[in-house]
Amino acid sequence: MPIPHLQPTPTGKQLIVDDKPFLMLAGELQNSSMSSAEYMRTVWQKLTAASVNTVLGAVQWEQIEPEEGKFDFAELDQVIFDARQHGLRLVLLWFGSFKNATSIYTPGWVKTNQKRFPRARLRQAGGRIEIADTLSVFQEEGPAADARAFTKLMEHIMEIDEQHSTVIMVQVENECGIRGDSRDGSRLADARYYAPVPQDLLSFLSNDWENLHPSLKANLQHSKFKTTISDSSKNKSWESVFGTGAQTDELFMAYHYARYVEKVTSAGKAAYPLPMYANVWQNYKGEDKDLNFKGVVVAGGGAPGEYPSGGGVANVLDVWQQFAPSLDFVAPDVYLNDYVSSCRKYRHRNQPLFIPEQRRDEYGARRVWAAYGTYAALGTAPFGIDTLDPATNPFKLHYGLLAQMAPYVLAAQARPNASFGFFFDELAADGSDPSPPITTFFGDWVVRVERSFVFGRPGPGFGMIIHQGGARFLLIGSGFQLVFSSRDPGKTFTGILRYREKIVVGPGELADGRVLNGDETRTGKLVIMPGEDPDYGGYPICVTIPARTRVAEVEIYALGEEENDDDDDEAGLNGVDGPVDDDDGFSLVERLKKQTIAAVN
Repeated sequence: MPIPHLQPTPTGKQLIVDDKPFLMLAGELQNSSMSSAEYMRTVWQKLTAASVNTVLGAVQWEQIEPEEGKFDFAELDQVIFDARQHGLRLVLLWFGSFKNATSIYTPGWVKTNQKRFPRARLRQAGGRIEIADTLSVFQEEGPAADARAFTKLMEHIMEIDEQHSTVIMVQVENECGIRGDSRDGSRLADARYYAPVPQDLLSFLSNDWENLHPSLKANLQHSKFKTTISDSSKNKSWESVFGTGAQTDELFMAYHYARYVEKVTSAGKAAYPLPMYANVWQNYKGEDKDLNFKGVVVAGGGAPGEYPSGGGVANVLDVWQQFAPSLDFVAPDVYLNDYVSSCRKYRHRNQPLFIPEQRRDEYGARRVWAAYGTYAALGTAPFGIDTLDPATNPFKLHYGLLAQMAPYVLAAQARPNASFGFFFDELAADGSDPSPPITTFFGDWVVRVERSFVFGRPGPGFGMIIHQGGARFLLIGSGFQLVFSSRDPGKTFTGILRYREKIVVGPGELADGRVLNGDETRTGKLVIMPGEDPDYGGYPICVTIPARTRVAEVEIYALGEEENDDDDDEAGLNGVDGPVDDDDGFSLVERLKKQTIAAVN
């Protein structure tokens, strides 16, 4: 059977495990958890009980090669065996030269030999130079030693696991870059910085200009790049081409970090070619900030060096993709960043999306639906998953539902424009809504996605719409409702032809549940996937219902003024531009609420 690999689809790529598409419902362990098989025996059952099917855990260079050339895989072997016994897959995180912009997981024989493994230097106020707790990328011994160790690791994984595919993917290094300065200020770095810019970088930026990420193009347009690229005599240094400043420093570091990681990745991949990626500590400010986050940011920021300078952030992502080609993709860690924006940016050049680290609370859990439904994510992974109890782990609900519906999700991910994922957060204390309605399009249909109808305070919601073709849609999730309209201006009426709850009875197999109509659809006006505990707001009649299976199927139809009732089937395949709103300025939900209350009174 083929080893785990990425397979092209019309929309991007899917992960293939055991010769079929695999949806990673993942979680990342705390950094030190997987260093002990004994500790992990207290964790496996908690993970399976929370519907996790893939575990991300660190393999530490200092643990497997404590003495140079002498490798110890005993603890890792036991971890892999135990994961296999519990039916879990593993993504190994290679903590080699770099972890969170430091080199703290290198072996002692690397840490203490500064002559052989030079450190980066941080330029401080007053001209003071400080030794960084990270290896310089401007040397040869570090990547060579790292590559040898990583190769041994991959050879060993192939030997013990090729027939089982417990290990399905590998992360190379962790959140590369340098912090405390926008670039390495060592003599080794200065020699490269004040030398001509390598021609392979200049040629790439020039020849592939139209395909570069907008943020990288914006940076280059503010530099000397466009005026000096055609005149090689002006290429005296990085500053002579790109100008002076942190953006040039970041580009300089990104180019050299990518080449360092490529040396390690290509060596390991030659030994055992599992899918491999690098993860990114993102910019936490500006357009990338999650505007709903009100807490204190204890690390990171908005400038290179506040976050790791040289890592694969969006404005140098192209450089990583070009100069670390053995990586299958570059993946964003999403904690304090806008989630949807991060998903969109890291589908750049149609690379697959994977979120290896993210928030582990309900706020974070709701967001995975956008990743899986809209951006065809291979998987998501809340960090610190091993410290959560299944009874209170919010991912148990979301991953449980995704596990049930995985065959449908995977099939939709492989078809262009076949699915859309979304979430609605809790209302703010003042009643304002941080998650406004969303309008999307499927074939002949306009679909407005809103919070589900209640008489009291609306709650959060999440879900996914899967277009099954024509006028049929599969709905997954709760706490939302849909307003359909036709894209055909001649079709002025849109209604629900059939709406039925579905029950998951097996992998890829659904049975019929209740037929939903009447009160459950606001008398045919809305396709409602209700929340778990609707707020009746003191209303005496229970015309809203709680969520049950969280899966339903609906078929829509549309009529025009000149059509007869007999034309329903044909009309159902046609589609008024934009969402439906009342002429009096009230939304459809507000109008229905007013009408219902008036009728009772």
